[in-house]
Amino acid sequence: MIISQMSLSQLEFDQHNTASTVMQGLTGDIETVITQPHNLTESSPLVVISHPHPLYGGTMTNKVVHILAKSFSELDAITVRYNFRGVGKSAGEYDHGIGETEDLQAIVAELRQWRPQAPVWLAGFSFGAYVTTRAQEKIKAEKLLLVAPPVSMYAFDEIKEINVPWVVIQGGQDEVIDAEAVKNWVSERANPPTLIWMEEAGHFFHGRLNDIKHALMQNW
Repeated sequence: MIISQMSLSQLEFDQHNTASTVMQGLTGDIETVITQPHNLTESSPLVVISHPHPLYGGTMTNKVVHILAKSFSELDAITVRYNFRGVGKSAGEYDHGIGETEDLQAIVAELRQWRPQAPVWLAGFSFGAYVTTRAQEKIKAEKLLLVAPPVSMYAFDEIKEINVPWVVIQGGQDEVIDAEAVKNWVSERANPPTLIWMEEAGHFFHGRLNDIKHALMQNW
């Protein structure tokens, strides 16, 4: 099912200003949830949030993804969460970040037809941060948020420099990725981000979700 500009315009939002829909990626359907802010305008930003690794339980309902969406809603952005290929009702299979990047580009292209005056922001957690970073140059997003980017697991150094305002949130006790590698990678950027370092936080930010929200609200 291809969601046309008219179809997106006809989405039915519930009492929480949220609508579930299906968009189109390169291999088929992409399960998507869109939430509109209470103070919606024609220029309300669109933020597309990418979730953790699909082979290790990552979905768009992940609690970090959820708190990011909630935070951006309070920043008056339209939030868009989606399942990577092979997750939930999304078609296709895991593609090591390559196909996932192409799907993210397709989603943004469709959203821009729907809301042509809206700035586009990108956000990603863990594997989703890798996909977000790969996609950011072609999408030309205006701002970028990376949470626990797995720089020790993927070829981040092959990605071109990020030339827009961006924020990185990283836990100092990350048990999945090398937190020091994130710190080093950030420091080596020509246009370094705002680094929010949570020394006691692990990879999944257990008990620190409100800290993520506060940090984002204060630094975005």
